[in-house]
Amino acid sequence: MKSPYYSFIFLLFSLFSNAQKPEYSVLTIADSLKENANAVVRLDQNDISILSQRSMVAKTHRVVTVFNESGFDVTDAYEFYNKSTSVKNIEVIIYDGTGKEIKKIKRKDFRDQSVVGGGTLFSDSRYLFLDYTPVSYPFTVEFNSEVQTSATAFIPRWIPLHGFNYSIEKSVLNVTYPADLGFKKKEYQFENFNIKKTVDTNTQLSYTIANIPAQKREDKSPSYSTLFPKVLMGLERFHLEGVDGNGTNWNDFGKWYYDKILAGTTDLPEETKTKIKALVGNEKDPIKKAKIVYDFVQKKSRYVSIQVGIGGWKPMLASDVDRLGYGDCKALTNYTKALLQAVDVPSYNTVLYGDPSKTNIEADFVSMQGNHMILSIPNGDHYTWLECTSQDDPFGYQGTFTDDRDVLVIKPEGGEIVRTKIYEDNGNTQKDKGVYTIDENGNFSGTLSIISEGSQYSIKSRVEHLQPTEKEKHYKEYWDNINNLKLGKINITNDKENIRLIEDIQLSASNYGAISGNKMMFVLNSFNQTDGSVKRIRNRKNPFEIQRGYLDTDEIEINLPSGFNIEFIPSNYELKGKFGEYRTEIIKKENNKLIYKRSMFLNKGKYSNKEYDEYRLFMEQVSRNDNAKIILTKI
Repeated sequence: MKSPYYSFIFLLFSLFSNAQKPEYSVLTIADSLKENANAVVRLDQNDISILSQRSMVAKTHRVVTVFNESGFDVTDAYEFYNKSTSVKNIEVIIYDGTGKEIKKIKRKDFRDQSVVGGGTLFSDSRYLFLDYTPVSYPFTVEFNSEVQTSATAFIPRWIPLHGFNYSIEKSVLNVTYPADLGFKKKEYQFENFNIKKTVDTNTQLSYTIANIPAQKREDKSPSYSTLFPKVLMGLERFHLEGVDGNGTNWNDFGKWYYDKILAGTTDLPEETKTKIKALVGNEKDPIKKAKIVYDFVQKKSRYVSIQVGIGGWKPMLASDVDRLGYGDCKALTNYTKALLQAVDVPSYNTVLYGDPSKTNIEADFVSMQGNHMILSIPNGDHYTWLECTSQDDPFGYQGTFTDDRDVLVIKPEGGEIVRTKIYEDNGNTQKDKGVYTIDENGNFSGTLSIISEGSQYSIKSRVEHLQPTEKEKHYKEYWDNINNLKLGKINITNDKENIRLIEDIQLSASNYGAISGNKMMFVLNSFNQTDGSVKRIRNRKNPFEIQRGYLDTDEIEINLPSGFNIEFIPSNYELKGKFGEYRTEIIKKENNKLIYKRSMFLNKGKYSNKEYDEYRLFMEQVSRNDNAKIILTKI
């Protein structure tokens, strides 16, 4: 018989062992993995079991040591659920820097929230997430979850390194699946990483990656999804939204989506059909009809943000959107399609990745992809694209959220991969025309008209809706080269018909011209200086990308103060290279007047890491010339 003393000691030892994980101590992390790291993934194990065409279980065991506030997101301690997906288990254990357990968080302690921030429209689309405020850093989060779903059309992709500035001790993917469902996979960007494929049979797949140092974010790096390894997975026989599917190519996949998911979602009340037909009237041109419909949708509805895949893949009924006046991207796209149908204009739901950083549907891998939906209208040999979530975008304008990328157009006859609108570099324009005057005390006053088109329209159009204080802040940041700036009248015209934004601005500043003795000096280019502060990166590792080129042209009349002569004026300048072209011209006119002309053209493109220093030099030369000064001497 054991003595009570030894039983007590054994109990204490058991409690201590359960509460202490020495292997989670920060001291056990290799120095090479701490460098440039906001967090270290100690273990990220994903076990995916595809049990049948209609059943899949995903288990996650993730252990992350967090060094600072920026590293907390790496924990990824959340799960989504809806009517087809349930969270069977979810918990978190928090450890301090030594590996001592300090808190255990069960399911009831997770925040449970609608994906629309508490709305009721999509009450079956929710997520559980860790709401934890650390007492101190570093600390370690051990996350465990188990999710069961009938939606086998969407197998989680494996991206062991899905961002910059965190490192990996070990990441593991294990997948099991029946041999008769047509499991498929595609590997991307494996070449520069030591990934071991430990199992690859007709029913199992496993990968392991270990000891990956934090990848430092470098200016103008392409998206991590094009730099770091990933594996896409899918089934040829799958299940989604209560419907079995079978698709081995995009055409078949699109036809299934159209027939089985979108079918029956575009019915509208007769009253609404009558109203939209009356608005269209006798108009015969389908694009002009579509403009009228788009305007109707923008005025009637508002957008509720839910990504495709999280809020389900089947759109809300068009009749419900008509009644409620709001919906997510799928709902509003489908509603617009239903209205166009009522006036005999064909249109197609289109799935894509919506993001200012251009991301393609992977055309060489047929599977559920994308996070957003827009509408495409056939228009001769191309498409007109409608962003149905916006109450402000001009008809047919895509901007920087959906432009220039491969998307999936879903037609009755099948799916098709198509490229969205490409805004050419020389069409992304900003035209400045203005005048300013420098008085004998160096004070500045002027007016400027800025016309922005192409992708620059997208960047500028938000200014129209800023509050007065925010608008003032915007312009003072834009013209941070002008000290003591004061803004006068600001008039913004949004020409949606021609898709251009016009900014007419009055501005002034004291002491713009620096006076020393009988001399005055100031920068000629006051309105549109290029920020040439391209960061110097020694031994750059990643390629770099200019995603969108542009063309800026400026013509500014400059009135010099009376009683001064020009002592020095910058020479005309021209610079040409692979990255673009830049030129300035200064024309002397009568009565102390100058005309300053400038153009700056930048090419979009993907460039190697070895070309970065050349790009930095190009931008520095532009910046230096933009900052060129004139010197005046008092008579």
